[in-house]
Amino acid sequence: MGKQNDTTGWDAKQVRSQSDSYRQERQHPRRRGTRAANVVLYLLVVVLSSAILAGVGWLLANDLCSFNKEPVTTTIEVTADDTLGSVAGKLKDEGLIQYKWFFRLFAKVAGAEDSIGIGSYELNSDMDYRALIVAMKNGSGSLNTDTVRVTIPEGYTVRQIIQLLADNGVNTVDALTDAAQNYAFDYDFIDNQNLGDVSRLEGYLFPDTYDFYLNENPANALGRLIKNFNTKFDEQMRKQSEDSGYSMQQIVIIASLIEKETDGTDQSKIASVIYNRLADSGSHGTYRMLQIDASLLYGLPDHTGALTNEDLKADTPYNLYKYQGLPPTAIANPGLAALQAAVNPESTESYYYALGKDGKHHFFATLKEHQAFTSSDQYGG
Repeated sequence: MGKQNDTTGWDAKQVRSQSDSYRQERQHPRRRGTRAANVVLYLLVVVLSSAILAGVGWLLANDLCSFNKEPVTTTIEVTADDTLGSVAGKLKDEGLIQYKWFFRLFAKVAGAEDSIGIGSYELNSDMDYRALIVAMKNGSGSLNTDTVRVTIPEGYTVRQIIQLLADNGVNTVDALTDAAQNYAFDYDFIDNQNLGDVSRLEGYLFPDTYDFYLNENPANALGRLIKNFNTKFDEQMRKQSEDSGYSMQQIVIIASLIEKETDGTDQSKIASVIYNRLADSGSHGTYRMLQIDASLLYGLPDHTGALTNEDLKADTPYNLYKYQGLPPTAIANPGLAALQAAVNPESTESYYYALGKDGKHHFFATLKEHQAFTSSDQYGG
């Protein structure tokens, strides 16, 4: 009887197990079919996406390389108020490009955003993106009657640049000075907190050749020079600045001192002397005193003639005979070579230099050597 009950119990369990399995299969009758359908759908999406991307890529490539375009020859006017986006819009409106966003992206990646200059340019639809940019490069277009081309020399101060722009009709001295003093330029290296002094822009108005409109908005005119500086002081120079332990502002100040102290033939050596003196705690007799005449003269804007012993006592933060370290701002607007010398100085043991009668700077490790030279007939005075 016990065995019969065991058999009956086992049979009942088996029936229930089979019933449960059957119910599960009934509840999920299409699981395998659903998985297969998902795989097919996934493959279909991949194929369609690839086809779409290939098609889009072909369209962009056609526009980039100027394939299959209707023949068009037209003149494009680039003004002082144009941005890369508005230039792209003009190219599209004239049928020279199809995709404005792609042209802007190409120009930025190619580093050509700042190479497009003011002027009138004759362009055609046979030109690809690069050819269009090259054709609109600064200085390649014909200037209109209401524009002027101005070359700003290396080493000019902000006030000298303002006067030069005013002399060429870009705007008045008063308007340009007001913009230099008070306009909030959108760059983190420009001091927009302490307004009222043009020296806040000193060092950041990059010397170069520019095209301006007559009576151009003064902030736009100065802003173009600052934008050029921001481009020229590139990522490599910023990295070198960080590695040096000096801030970007300090590097620009040092570059301005280099610019005013040399004609460009020995800038890296001048840079070496400046850095050596800045690091000198007294063992070489300089005590971090740079003693640069050009800085003192910047602090005495109305000064005329040669510096006197009384001038060397003047209480101005730009008097580096009186105060250690760097002046509070740059003293001029340095060119690219001076900026490069500031981030990559020559390695020397020189702490002194003097100009000889041969027109060249002579460098010395000690004060004694320097004094011996300046008391000789080789010294240029």
